[in-house]
Amino acid sequence: MGDVIGTIIGGLLAGIIIGPLARLALPGKQNLSIGITIVVGAVGAIVGGFIAQALGVGDTGGIDWIKHLIQVAVAAVSIVVYGNMTSKGV
Repeated sequence: MGDVIGTIIGGLLAGIIIGPLARLALPGKQNLSIGITIVVGAVGAIVGGFIAQALGVGDTGGIDWIKHLIQVAVAAVSIVVYGNMTSKGV
């Protein structure tokens, strides 16, 4: 249970950073508010954390670099997908 709560809290905190960074990395102008960007980034980071756990790389000794890379990738993809689905993206 602690891993799930840790993944959710970590994903929410990561979303605050990852969402805007992913948005900055995308070409062109996005018409997404910063709030939506953070929420979608956080959801993507949480999903990425669960994917890392399922792959067995979610809890390693030291900094979980692979987990964080998976979270960033899923958050960035989530922002692109959300932007395209709502026709507010690139």
